[in-house]
Amino acid sequence: MKDMYVSDSVAYVGVDDTTLDLFESQYKIPYGVSYNSYIIFDEKIAVMDTVDPRGTEKWLANVHAALDGRKPDFLVVQHLEPDHSGSIRRFVEEYPDVTLVGNQKTFPMIEQFFGIKPDTAGDAANTSAEAVSSVKTLTVSEGSTLSLGSHTLQFFMAPFVHWPEVMVTYEQTEKLLFSADGFGTFDALSSDIDWITEARRYYINIVGKYGTQVQTLLKKASGLSIAAILPLHGPVLKENLGYYIDKYLTWSSYTPEEDGVVIAYASLHGNTAKAAHRLEEMLRMKGVENIAVFDLNRDDMSVAVEYAYRYDRLVLASVTYDASLFPAMEDFLYHLKIKNFQNRRVGYIQNGTWAPASAKLMKTHIAGMKNITEIEPVVTIRSALSADSLAELEALADALL
Repeated sequence: MKDMYVSDSVAYVGVDDTTLDLFESQYKIPYGVSYNSYIIFDEKIAVMDTVDPRGTEKWLANVHAALDGRKPDFLVVQHLEPDHSGSIRRFVEEYPDVTLVGNQKTFPMIEQFFGIKPDTAGDAANTSAEAVSSVKTLTVSEGSTLSLGSHTLQFFMAPFVHWPEVMVTYEQTEKLLFSADGFGTFDALSSDIDWITEARRYYINIVGKYGTQVQTLLKKASGLSIAAILPLHGPVLKENLGYYIDKYLTWSSYTPEEDGVVIAYASLHGNTAKAAHRLEEMLRMKGVENIAVFDLNRDDMSVAVEYAYRYDRLVLASVTYDASLFPAMEDFLYHLKIKNFQNRRVGYIQNGTWAPASAKLMKTHIAGMKNITEIEPVVTIRSALSADSLAELEALADALL
C-alpha cells in the first residue's frame, strides 16, 4: 500500500514480490503478488500474519519501523500456507515474548513446518538464532474474542478456504474483516491493476474447488457490519463492498458471471485450430459478443480455466492423439474437474484422420461434473474441415445461441 496506515490504529506492513514467476509453482503472475500483514495498535499490540520467506527481511524492517520500539503482544496466525506463515520463526526470534494466536488446527501445522511446539510449561521460549523450540500460544475457537484494549478481535473458523486451519478475524470497534486468502488477488500493490483483473483468476484457481465452504463463510460475514476487508493478498477494500461480496457469491455458487462462449482447443497440425476460429466467426456473425478462444497448447491454463467459469457456454475442440486426447485438452479437463466445474452448457468438436474418438473421451471427463447440459451436434472433422463438417459446425453455432 502506498499509505502505510489503514486507519489511525492499523498499519500495513506487508511486502510486494515482483520477481516471482509462478505463484504456488504453477500460476503465472505477470503483475507480481503482495504478501499482506497488518499491525493493530492498542494497549496490546497484535500483528496479523507474517509473509513469504522471500520477503522476510523487508517485512521485519516494516514491522520494526511501525512498532518504533514497542513490542508486539500477539501474532495472529490465520493461515499456515508458507506465503503467509513463512516468517513465523524469524518473528519469534525477534520477539520471544510474543504469544501466537491460532486455532486447534494451527499449532500442529506450525510444528510440522517449523518444529515449534506450544510452550505448555509457560516458560520463556528458547529464542536463540539457531533454534526456536517452543513459543507461547493462545488457542481460539469459533466466535471467541481477544481484547486488545479498545479493540476486540473476534475469530471465525473458515476451514478449507482454502486449507483446513484457516480462520478469519473481525475487529469489532473499527469493523474490519481480516479475510485471510478471501478477496485476495494475484497482483502486487505497486501494479495499480484493477481488483477484478486478477481477483477472478485468483479465486477460481486457488479457492474455486471450495465453493460450499466459501458460501458458509459468506453467511457468517453477512451478520457482521463490515467497514473494510483486509485480505492477505491484494488491496484493502474500503468502498463498494457489496460489489466484491456479490462477486464472491456468484463465483462460489458456480453461477456463470456473464453470457458468453469459451472455445478451448487442442490442435496438432492446425486444422482443429482452424475449426475453432471458424466457429468463433460464425458466432460473431450471429450476434454473440463475448467469445474467448484459447489455444490450450500455448495460452495460460489458469486464464482458460478462469474464462470457463466466467462464461455460461464452453466448446471443447480436440484432435484424437494416440487413441486418446491431446495432452493439453486432458490437462484442461483435469483442471476443470478439480475446481468443481459445473452449471454450464458444453459442446464438442473432435478431429481424427482414421478413428476420431476425442468427443467420447471428452464426454467421459465431463460426465463426472454437475449440472452440465451437452449441446448437439458433435462436430466430427476427418483431418480438415469439409462441406459436411462445416455444416455441422454451423449447426453447433446455432445450438449455442
